[in-house]
Amino acid sequence: MLERLGHVTVRRRRAVLSAAAVFVLVALAWGTGVFGRLTGGGFEDPGSESTRAAALAEQALGRDAVDAVVVYRAAVGGPTVDQPAYRDTVVGLLDRLPDDAVVAATSYWSTGGAPALVADDGRTTYVALRLAGVDDAGREAAYERIADDLVAPAASGLETLRGGPVPTSLAVNDQVSADIARAESLSIPVLLVLLVVVFGGLAAASLPLAIGGLAVLGAFTALRVISLATDVSVFAVNIVTMLGLGLAIDYALFVVSRFREELAAGHDTERAVVRTMVTAGRTVLFSGLTVALALSAMLLFPLGFLRSMGFGGVAAVLVAMVGSLTVLPAILAVLGERVNALRVPLPGAARRRQSEVQAPDRGAWHAIASAVMRRPVLVVAGLTVVLVAMGTPFLRVAFGSPDARVLPVGTEERVAAEVLERSFPGSATRPIDVVVRLAGPAADAGPELQGYADRLAAVPGVTSVAAAGLAGDTARLSLTYAPDPVSERARALVDTVRAVPGPAGSDVAVGGLTAANADTLAAIGRTLPWALLWVVGGMLLLLFLAFGSVVLPIKAVLMNVLSLGAAFGAVVWIFQDGYGSGLLGFTSVGSVEASQPVLMFAIAFGLAMDYEVFLLSRIREEWLRTGDNAQAVAVGLQRTGRIITSAALLLVVVIGAFATSGVTFIKMIGVGVAIAIVVDATVVRALLVPATMRLLGRWNWWAPAPLARLHARVGIDEAQPEPRDGRRAVAGGRPDPAYATMNG
Repeated sequence: MLERLGHVTVRRRRAVLSAAAVFVLVALAWGTGVFGRLTGGGFEDPGSESTRAAALAEQALGRDAVDAVVVYRAAVGGPTVDQPAYRDTVVGLLDRLPDDAVVAATSYWSTGGAPALVADDGRTTYVALRLAGVDDAGREAAYERIADDLVAPAASGLETLRGGPVPTSLAVNDQVSADIARAESLSIPVLLVLLVVVFGGLAAASLPLAIGGLAVLGAFTALRVISLATDVSVFAVNIVTMLGLGLAIDYALFVVSRFREELAAGHDTERAVVRTMVTAGRTVLFSGLTVALALSAMLLFPLGFLRSMGFGGVAAVLVAMVGSLTVLPAILAVLGERVNALRVPLPGAARRRQSEVQAPDRGAWHAIASAVMRRPVLVVAGLTVVLVAMGTPFLRVAFGSPDARVLPVGTEERVAAEVLERSFPGSATRPIDVVVRLAGPAADAGPELQGYADRLAAVPGVTSVAAAGLAGDTARLSLTYAPDPVSERARALVDTVRAVPGPAGSDVAVGGLTAANADTLAAIGRTLPWALLWVVGGMLLLLFLAFGSVVLPIKAVLMNVLSLGAAFGAVVWIFQDGYGSGLLGFTSVGSVEASQPVLMFAIAFGLAMDYEVFLLSRIREEWLRTGDNAQAVAVGLQRTGRIITSAALLLVVVIGAFATSGVTFIKMIGVGVAIAIVVDATVVRALLVPATMRLLGRWNWWAPAPLARLHARVGIDEAQPEPRDGRRAVAGGRPDPAYATMNG
């Protein structure tokens, strides 16, 4: 298949490149319009009890959500809330708000002086706004119309802080856009320099960046199409940029490096392209499929955030893969030997090239592999202990939910949330909503509702219970409580409230922010086993199809678990415990946002398989040539060590740039995945893989006879490499016994 594709791309290179140019123009003109269609949020389970509670309340009582909260406060010695000047300033601002933008504004003065709306200092109050609009986009547009009109004039002596769900969502969106621009401005110059160092010339170095740009634009176009059918979170843009650019550069690095190697071996351009396709191209194909498979697991979760990340990630990976297997070979066919043009003189480059020509299978990586394989038990035992120790902090992980604290310190929306939390304790702006659908008219159920309210008030942690609406057969009660609304204690309180029996014959649904957070965690917990089964099962199948072994896929999964465990432990240590928070510029809230480990697992597991497939593919080539397991491992690592290290470094630059994000959980992804890549590309690939393959010996390539026959029929094999002694290797991963030496 890939051999035929190689011939086609060479012979029809102009048509391929013309089609690619048209695609890029469409992506620039139409695909980038996805930015105007992205939504915020997506961290709730749409099928949960909390979602049902909100729907029941809105259907019976009308929408009563708080969309924006505006805090007004005076300095010490300034006017108090009860003074006419304070009242006239704030009420005057509210009276001038247009009715088609603000449906309701609840303030200290509109409630007749409700004490809960004034802080203990007497100088701080807040206004809760319900905005017009049938969806998030409409309410965001309404807020943007009035945002400036909410600010108290400087002469009044009042400070204004705008926050709440809609302003915070808009602030996060703006921060994401700024983060992407900063990440690209930081990473692309560094990538170009590193690629020049890797390739030694500008012509070859420019190709991975070109494919990276194509992958990002193509993924944006795919997201634009997806957004026509479903909501897509604004955070999907991060994963598109991260993986589209990073993986396209990795894949192009593999392909261009192998093409230059084939040219150096004396092949003409067409033969070099075809040989590249059946070797590096095969690796790219399997790598793309494995990474896409890992990311597709996020589509199993009901959360819009994770589903959007799945859509964006799969789109980015597949476009990067297709571009590397079609557009890049066509460019290489046009360039031919000119791929080595515009060389940049680098210290030691000529000596290294000469060494690679004279002894391509000998070098530092061969020496490392040989040294490791002389003491495999010691290496495996020692490194396993180290990686397990690095992962132990994850055993005490505390899961939380995102709030305004994901924004940088000093952001207005975050400061507003902090003032509300500090000055108005008792979760007044984020109550637990209890929606009761009664057997009869709610107006006739006073005693039953009062009894239920009394039982709720008796729950430890609940500070007040108030009626918040009555219509038809539906009533809503609003509960304030002592714990932090996003804490584990608050989620436990939701469970206790849900266990309180409602009025006889009634249907009770408990909602609100804290209940939604609890439901989100429950949804992740229910779906996670199926997602793990999908990823691990799919990886085992794909790797079996690639290598015809049942041992290598199992070993690869175990290696990935070790490297991921180390990365997860580091994330808990950094983001939950707060070590390094000053250096990285974030505030630790004592927990890890629950969806982030899922996202990190999908990304890092897929990327780890990327390097696994690349290394094992080259080892397999040597195994088919010689049948010598130890030699195959050493030569395979020698031929791929520099490329894998370079690819990992380039990917760390791309993903690590997101560690500069102002949004804490995006920063967490950048740091966590970068750590996973570093551990995987160094400790695992360079040390653990050679050691374990030495221990397993001939069993690396073993499969039961029925599965071996199955692989012979359905396995994905290209033309086999010619053995060095002239004898023929047999397809299916088993060398001819006449020359094979299956020594350990």
